[in-house]
Amino acid sequence: MMEHENVVQTLATLVANDALLIGEATAPFCTDWRGRFFGKAIAVVFPADVQQVSAVVKFCAAHHIAIVPQGGNTSLCGASVPLADGSKQIVINLSRMNRIRALDAINYTMTVEAGCKLASLYEAAEQQDRLFPLGLTAIAPHCEIGGNLSTNAGGIGVLRYGNARDLVLGLEVVLPDGRIWNGLRSLRKDNTGYDLKHLFIGAEGTLGIITAAVLKLFPRPKSVATACIAVRDPAAAVALLSHLRATCGDQISGFEIISRSCLDLVFKNITDTNEPFASKHEWIVIAKLADVLQVPLNEILREALNSFGGGIIEFEITAIEEHAERWWKLRKNISDAQKIEGISIKHDISVPISRVAEFIAQASTALRKAYPGIRIVAFGHLGDGNIHYNASMLDVSQNNVFIEQHEHEVNRIVYEVVAKFDGSISAEHGLGQLKREEITHYKSELELELMRNIKRAIDPQGLMNPGKVI
Repeated sequence: MMEHENVVQTLATLVANDALLIGEATAPFCTDWRGRFFGKAIAVVFPADVQQVSAVVKFCAAHHIAIVPQGGNTSLCGASVPLADGSKQIVINLSRMNRIRALDAINYTMTVEAGCKLASLYEAAEQQDRLFPLGLTAIAPHCEIGGNLSTNAGGIGVLRYGNARDLVLGLEVVLPDGRIWNGLRSLRKDNTGYDLKHLFIGAEGTLGIITAAVLKLFPRPKSVATACIAVRDPAAAVALLSHLRATCGDQISGFEIISRSCLDLVFKNITDTNEPFASKHEWIVIAKLADVLQVPLNEILREALNSFGGGIIEFEITAIEEHAERWWKLRKNISDAQKIEGISIKHDISVPISRVAEFIAQASTALRKAYPGIRIVAFGHLGDGNIHYNASMLDVSQNNVFIEQHEHEVNRIVYEVVAKFDGSISAEHGLGQLKREEITHYKSELELELMRNIKRAIDPQGLMNPGKVI
């Protein structure tokens, strides 16, 4: 096996010295966004194109060096950082590969490299009067599309547009042996065998490195109405969602629920944030609808307010983007506000929409019984059944000890409720390192066997992002 110095020298010839980091300079790329996982790497390399990625991977495969693919390093489950076990591994960061190769406004597609920041894709589509709808919140300014696809990211637009998986027509992937699969097809219909792109979307870099993608675009809405609605409880929010879908159909593009504990954290830690109503409420919903006029939406919500037995308390509607952004700021800053007070036990779960209220009620009752005084931060994408359900102690000084001693039991309590409702313990963040062992309790042996078989078939040496997912 090659010595580290020889590995570094060879990598420098493949990507150039100024595209290579070693030693202490690698630390920011070996630490995850939450500050929860810390790893070690021989080097971090920044390839400029797919040929350089291929060359680096071929070298690593020949010398049995593990590879951690990385984009914006915004993973919430430790998938984008190397392991801390001292194993021989490098990070391949794709941030330099940030070109938009093509944008076909007539075909409603754009072909982009993996290092493109999500925000740049919004702007490029908008310049052609098109929409790219992958609507992430807290990490959107930093995340890159390769990582979004590798984790099958969700966000606030799933209700109308689907997950990242639903927004991809084709991929370019560097396989674990360094070969390049060019599947950059921009076809809506291609029924010629296995749809290979879906193996790599959501695989968290364990089967190969996504280097480019053909993404779907959509017409830009001619108008957008945003409503902030105070509701009595999650059950009322579920009923309201059903009412809106019956009356507005697919014009609903976002439906987010936020609990009082989230709002209190945001008001405490994020500047220029205010209560959305004159009175405090335990739960609010932010709903975004496209091509719906304010007046009909006002009538629809007024009907709900009068018909839901007090479940809908009050609401406001705006078509002015700046006004809506004040409400969205409350939602977008929940994770940052909570992070200021230390790490928490995060759960990114999904259950059928009809069971969301029951999940929140039953999980909260069980946790508060086991841990009096626990703080539950519940929020998220009610429109698609995905709730971010985080637990920590109100006293920040107790948090680290609480997590160290009780994380396993807290997870067990929450995930048992998820399993009861046939839900998933990871809706959009992936498994990474955080849930790699947990998933073995909630997938069947057959599912795990099939996943392992796919991994062995595509990555027989086990070099692609080891220690993650499976």
